[in-house]
Amino acid sequence: MDDRFNTIAGWTLFGGIVALGLSSLSAHYFLADKEHRPEKMGYAIEGVEEEAGAGGEKELPLANLLAAGDVAKGEAVFAKCKACHTAAQGGASGIGPNLFGIVGKPVGKHAAGFAYSADLAAKGGNWDFATLDTWLKNPKAFAAGTKMSFAGLPKGEDRANVILYLNSLGSNLPLPAPEAAPAEEAAPADAAASDAAAESAPSEAAAE
Repeated sequence: MDDRFNTIAGWTLFGGIVALGLSSLSAHYFLADKEHRPEKMGYAIEGVEEEAGAGGEKELPLANLLAAGDVAKGEAVFAKCKACHTAAQGGASGIGPNLFGIVGKPVGKHAAGFAYSADLAAKGGNWDFATLDTWLKNPKAFAAGTKMSFAGLPKGEDRANVILYLNSLGSNLPLPAPEAAPAEEAAPADAAASDAAAESAPSEAAAE
């Protein structure tokens, strides 16, 4: 019986030593040896980098987005806002103020009787197109103490469409003129022609 117990104990001890050795070797291989570690940790998710790159593209000027915008699309995007805002003429304010005729009106003072946050009421100025665009992009960045919890609309096209929709509700202010596209650089052929003319000038002078 003692021999059997000693045999079992011996094999158990041997197994523990082997397991400890393997654990040490694997830790050394995967953690200590930098040559075996991937240069960039984590897994690449297909399509994520492409989306991030698209999001980094420079937006068109607001005036151009407004010129190409769509009131109906703006109304569809505004559906996200209806949980807090009414937009009908004479409509009562809810969690947020009524927004009928908001475009062109003073910031933080449009809806009579609505308790605007102190930060928003102190901003000053009017809800013109540029101010609305900044607000809709990130309300908290515009007025840190605003009561509005909506994170904002990151896409310029969505903001422009919502602004067009709001402008159609009793404001109807004229849209700003779109900005002209930057002038294209001179064609390479024109540059080559100028170089050729400059090179031929000394020869013509010598001939005279």
